[in-house]
Amino acid sequence: MNYQAILNQIQEELNLKKSTGTVASYIPELAKVSPDKFGMNLYCINSGHYHFGNSQERFSIQSISKVFALTLAMSLIDDSLFERVDVEPSGDPFNSLVQLEYEQGIPRNPFINAGALVISDILISLLKNPKKDFLNFIHTITDNTTIDINKEVFYSEKKYSHRNAALLNLMKSFGNIKNDIETVLDFYIFQCAVEMSCKELSTAFMMYANQGRKLSDNQQILSPQKVKRINAIMQTCGFYDEAGEFTFRVGLPGKSGVGGGITAVHPGQYTVTVWSPPLNPKGNSELGMFALERLTTLTGLSIF
Repeated sequence: MNYQAILNQIQEELNLKKSTGTVASYIPELAKVSPDKFGMNLYCINSGHYHFGNSQERFSIQSISKVFALTLAMSLIDDSLFERVDVEPSGDPFNSLVQLEYEQGIPRNPFINAGALVISDILISLLKNPKKDFLNFIHTITDNTTIDINKEVFYSEKKYSHRNAALLNLMKSFGNIKNDIETVLDFYIFQCAVEMSCKELSTAFMMYANQGRKLSDNQQILSPQKVKRINAIMQTCGFYDEAGEFTFRVGLPGKSGVGGGITAVHPGQYTVTVWSPPLNPKGNSELGMFALERLTTLTGLSIF
């Protein structure tokens, strides 16, 4: 498969396509990012990296970090984790309080905000130094110790985190948050403020395409069975309340973030990351979804 030629064609098509999306503004620091940025990186198991555009420029990964947090939690704890967070699609906005009230403080899945906050609470209980250990985990799966958070994004998001605090308080009232609310919120926002490039995200996600193993040194990060489960949750829950649309159009498991990034996985084949800040009304990168749809169309391959 000539992936570079396919990416070049996608780049040409993007040059002719006008975005109607808007950059996330509820976190003021994200609103400062240029809407014209676009990067794409594909990491093939057999032949390495292919890319174009701003693929090596770091951006705020936001909710893509939820996959890393879930992976770290699943590496430390057994299936009792899923007694506190479910694995069903939500069908509601990612920060919905209503569904959480109906379901007595058990979030629908680990990728909506409530679910990710529960995973953060679990990690705080399990790790000696949650922030340091979380960053070290990302350094391990990328072989890159320079990855860090964007402090401006961190403080900007923390200043406007009232809804996430409300989710925590509601879950605390049902007994599903064990640690101090401010501590959990701080750690959750820290994860979201991590900055990575398309190339770094594609490298980090390789374990989900390679049965839980890093490609660089064959280190087993997670068991194949647990990787299968994470891929399944990404397929059904990775795109807020647009997971069905992404499956219909692209046909790969993946995860998006309001920073404009999307990383997707073709197990046994490749990982791919796109970054384009303007979001559609559901909170997913508009041009990013288009680029990934074109990728699976031009290759003729998806998981289906």
